Amino acid sequence: MIRAGVATVDITPPAGLPLSGFAARTLPATGAHDPLTVRALAVNDTAMVVADVIGLHGDMSARIRRRCALPDANVIISALHNHGGPVSMAGRLTIETDEAYLQRLEDACVEAIDQAVAAQRPATLSVGLGSDPDIARNRRHPDGPVDRALPLLRVRDESGDMIALMTGYACHPVVLGADNRLWTADYPHYVRRALETSYPGATALFVTGCVGDANTGHSAHASISLAANPDRSFAAAERIGGKIAKAAMDAPELALGGDVTALEAQVSLPFERRETETPAELAARWRAERAGAEPAQAALLDAWTHWAETIALEPADALSGRVSVLDWGGLPVIGLPGEIFAATALSLRAACGERPAFIAGFAEDNPGYIPPSEEFSFGGYEVDEAHRYYGQPASFAPGCAEALAAASVTLLKKTHSGRD
Repeated sequence: MIRAGVATVDITPPAGLPLSGFAARTLPATGAHDPLTVRALAVNDTAMVVADVIGLHGDMSARIRRRCALPDANVIISALHNHGGPVSMAGRLTIETDEAYLQRLEDACVEAIDQAVAAQRPATLSVGLGSDPDIARNRRHPDGPVDRALPLLRVRDESGDMIALMTGYACHPVVLGADNRLWTADYPHYVRRALETSYPGATALFVTGCVGDANTGHSAHASISLAANPDRSFAAAERIGGKIAKAAMDAPELALGGDVTALEAQVSLPFERRETETPAELAARWRAERAGAEPAQAALLDAWTHWAETIALEPADALSGRVSVLDWGGLPVIGLPGEIFAATALSLRAACGERPAFIAGFAEDNPGYIPPSEEFSFGGYEVDEAHRYYGQPASFAPGCAEALAAASVTLLKKTHSGRD
């Protein structure tokens, strides 16, 4: 029998704390546009958690899983990856963290899981794929791959009342640009609001997919600007979120079974230095470039110079990435660390066959971009530069994305064989 419960815990920071997501933005938040939350959906002895922050450090996620009421292997903790949230990862994204807020975030994740478990009651699950909302664009290649899947999970109690809805889409939550100084969950706020308006009393979760090369159409470098843009406004976010929610609610319903399983694996993620100049040479060049730079570009060059003088000198030891799979009655929920590209997601959807699936990026850890091997020859921000912003000594090496995908497929096969 399925038992399910859902919980929401507010994590909206006070005004005055720094925002995370844009190196060009150096001024603190002035207030909140919409509340930031942690949302947890517990199904039997497993849970899916989404926190409205740009990322979670793997050390924090591991503590949350150890502290919560469920077995630590049975929980996926993911980040929404909104760029209108607080600094949430120690030692990453160039801005110092507020230790009191980090503790509040960790405690809120534990609280959300435990409240969701306490709220569990008999339930039924159904899933379907909504129509393509045609929002996401590959920001690196015209007509490049995009994961267009829009799953919707419906969770009802025995009387048929909606307990929770969970949807997900692979488009960077970065409609708002660097000029925004209000706390916001970006377009997913509007997706959740629309779903909850349609089903009063229900709680909506939004799972951000593999968005490393997907947004609404601008390049990554377009964000190195503090200029306002009508295409990157709250009005635009509301329009986009409403369109995604409407498409999700068109999803048909396929009843899911009663078996729930959870599996995890650890994958070694080695680094590879791509800079040809020494850190000292890079720092000298960036300091020279800064002399005539605009303020937004100067802020970026300051961050890179700091990286060259500190982090670039550290050993580039491999990280361990956690891959996790929950099987909710035949629905795969896959958690992958970091900023994963569409090609990796599409390979996993092919492995799932006809089954709808949730593929969560930014799960457990967000150490940076993990591109598929074919992307390295194109270079660009995601391949050659972003590791400096993420506080890593080098880029992840070719083959890391494929290793994560292979581990995921192995876990998927185990869950599928367990039902046969």
